Amino acid sequence: MKVALAKEMHEIDSMAIEDYGLPELSLMESAGHRVFEAVKQVLNGVDKKSICILAGSGNNGGDALTAARYLSNAGARVKIFLIGDRDHRTPSANVQMRILRAMNVELQQLDSDRAWERLQVTLRFSDAVVDGILGTGFSGQLRPAALRLIRLVNAANKITVAIDVPSGVDSDTGAVGEAAMNAQVTVALGLPKIAHFLCPGAGYAGKILVEDIGLPAKLLTDDLHQTLLDDELALTFLPARPKDSHKGTCGKILLVAGSRGMTGAASLAAMSALKVGAGLVTLTTPESLNPIYEVKLTEVMTAPLDEVKPGIIGGEKALSKILDLAETVDAILLGCGLGRERETSELVRKVVATVDKPLVLDADAIYPFNGHADELKACKQIPILTPHLGELSALLNIPVDKLRPALVPEVRRAAQAYRAIIVAKCETTIIGYPNGEIFISPLGNSSMATAGCGDVLAGAIVGLMKQTPFAPLAGVWLHGTAGNFAERERAEGLVAADVMNCLPFAIKKLRSIGYQKS
Repeated sequence: MKVALAKEMHEIDSMAIEDYGLPELSLMESAGHRVFEAVKQVLNGVDKKSICILAGSGNNGGDALTAARYLSNAGARVKIFLIGDRDHRTPSANVQMRILRAMNVELQQLDSDRAWERLQVTLRFSDAVVDGILGTGFSGQLRPAALRLIRLVNAANKITVAIDVPSGVDSDTGAVGEAAMNAQVTVALGLPKIAHFLCPGAGYAGKILVEDIGLPAKLLTDDLHQTLLDDELALTFLPARPKDSHKGTCGKILLVAGSRGMTGAASLAAMSALKVGAGLVTLTTPESLNPIYEVKLTEVMTAPLDEVKPGIIGGEKALSKILDLAETVDAILLGCGLGRERETSELVRKVVATVDKPLVLDADAIYPFNGHADELKACKQIPILTPHLGELSALLNIPVDKLRPALVPEVRRAAQAYRAIIVAKCETTIIGYPNGEIFISPLGNSSMATAGCGDVLAGAIVGLMKQTPFAPLAGVWLHGTAGNFAERERAEGLVAADVMNCLPFAIKKLRSIGYQKS
């Protein structure tokens, strides 16, 4: 399923009307009926229920007015409050207004103190609210009347169903200014939007219902460059193992990871590579730490490296050994708990510039390229970077508070500029490819906000490199799915090892989805 930007959704609507001859009123009818069905579902029926409809002057408001008619016909007690310039109400919304007036449904323009008082009384006795104030066209700051209305509804603490995006949320960024409608359900018309997945806006959206409103299917797939990483897509990622598989054909993986005080990161990454099916994993690590890994990691081979100081790798001897080992493997992961000493960073940059193997760069292997990101273009193969927002902020030299609301375009720009695959980790994982394609994963949960989960993801991705050309996407899907399994078992006591140990169950789920589809 594609994910639409506001401009793209507007163009889709326009093409449906102009190129396909689909009447705007027909789309509005479908949208309004979908909203009606959502309200009916959330209230377990609407007969004799009191519903407060909030309608702006655009087509989002028209959708709300259409829903009001269906609700009224189903026995609901509907009261409609209008906001915005009545002279700028769209023609289709005006058609819905005329129908509602003919039905004697109560409509009230919020243009006087008395109207606002009536709204407050209505909210007090309402079973639900339909938010059709702004929709996908909003960005910037709320006008005073809209801000007042949103705050009133939020204070009333009623079940709220938002149309497309909660009012006050920027559809393309998830940004929220002074306030946004706090919805329990958001009905996404045609396609989901960026704001449904990125916070803070995603925190206001509640449950997302993506609803078909009759738009031509071709318009919902062509020329859109954001894709939802859902189960349907994940089925294409990981082919079944051939019967004659052996450890040499399932992926020989090299990790350059670990330093004094951060042995856990390397352990988690190495074991995660095995948990997703890699055949052989070798961990290269500082010589003084090697005895720890010899005891801790039963299934992982180790290769000690020369140190520049206790627990820290660097220098020509370490570089030479890494390059020799790299000749024998299928993919390499650098960075998990590696440390940021000058000699270590120099080593990382030399390895990245020299080896001709698939590379995954995590954490301390991304740090050396801060201020030197152009060097990534010299990689002999497209590297995969797995930064969290802080690491991506430093790499791109953009403050986090500026990066977050521009995350999708900045990930796209960086992936294209540096010819890299960027897996940006936050509450939603954004994967950008050098061709401009963006994938959005809604999987995972807030219990995964714990040290080491990023190492599990990096290990899963590199462990899949021999098994599938879609390793970044497959790794993100398996990691998020494993995190959801772990969260159900451990709740807020979850640690990274719980996610790692659930990776095989995530693979099993993927296989079971494929079996059910066949």
